[in-house]
Amino acid sequence: MPDALMSLVALVVTVMGMGWLALSMENHWEQVRGKAACPPATVRSLRLLGAVALLTSLVLCLMVDSASMASLVWVMSVAGAAVIVAFTLTWKASALAPLVFWTKA
Repeated sequence: MPDALMSLVALVVTVMGMGWLALSMENHWEQVRGKAACPPATVRSLRLLGAVALLTSLVLCLMVDSASMASLVWVMSVAGAAVIVAFTLTWKASALAPLVFWTKA
């Protein structure tokens, strides 16, 4: 896979991971899914998915570049993903609903 494509995949996975971590919080879950409370099992799975996604994005970054540059790119992508998810929750929270497609609406 070309380096640019692998970097893009790492960015997308980072945004997904930050989205899952955000949705594991009660307030953000309600913004996206309505007033129904998020079951504890779903909270645990969202946190696990978020952690695995962030680890996967780090591994992808490490596959593209040297450790010093990859860690910088990864940290900046985590910061950028946090901003993207925060803005999405602010302006159109329902756009994050596909991240939890397996749950009831």
